Amino acid sequence: MRTVFLATGNSHKIGEIRSLLGPDYSIVSQRDTSAALNPEETGTTFAENARIKAVTWAAFLGIEVCDLGAQWVLADDSGLEVDVLKGAPGVHSARFAALDDGRPGNSPDAENTAKLMRLLAAVPAEQRTARFRCTLALTPVRPGSSPDELAQETRFFDGTCEGRIALEAAGSGGFGYDPVFIPAGYEVSFAELGETVKNQLSHRAKALERLKNEWR
Repeated sequence: MRTVFLATGNSHKIGEIRSLLGPDYSIVSQRDTSAALNPEETGTTFAENARIKAVTWAAFLGIEVCDLGAQWVLADDSGLEVDVLKGAPGVHSARFAALDDGRPGNSPDAENTAKLMRLLAAVPAEQRTARFRCTLALTPVRPGSSPDELAQETRFFDGTCEGRIALEAAGSGGFGYDPVFIPAGYEVSFAELGETVKNQLSHRAKALERLKNEWR
């Protein structure tokens, strides 16, 4: 059984990834350690930011005293790209609202969604095309390896889910922008579809399926 450390403390993401990977993987995460590593996500792409997180945690876990039994670190960087906004919020999806006043850290989901809906208030339905994009970075935990060596060994897995932004939020499931994102081929939001359906369609599900296929 592979032991994978998830470089996130987001309980929603942890639960989703654990469900998608299934019982053949042992999952630990930032919630299983008292270490407070907060690498600065300075990348301009999802891949760059995912690698920063994966390599930082892999280097830390490679120190014997910090070992959690993890063989791999898996980091996710994902977000929403809205065509009429030229791909925004993109890599800034989690702190979209905070960009307005320079607050550090991520913004509450409700604030991010409210800003998005304000920006799209005058945009008609046919021009509200968007997609969720996810890049996973997978880095081995290898004691003695430098961050540069770990970065070179990092592999990437991508997934996208095409859709559109609804005219108003609906549904109580999911997290992030789920209440306003309607996936292609559906008439209701991710937040209304439920976990089972979402996990068949989502950007993260597609990226994880590519990872699992490689490991198979």
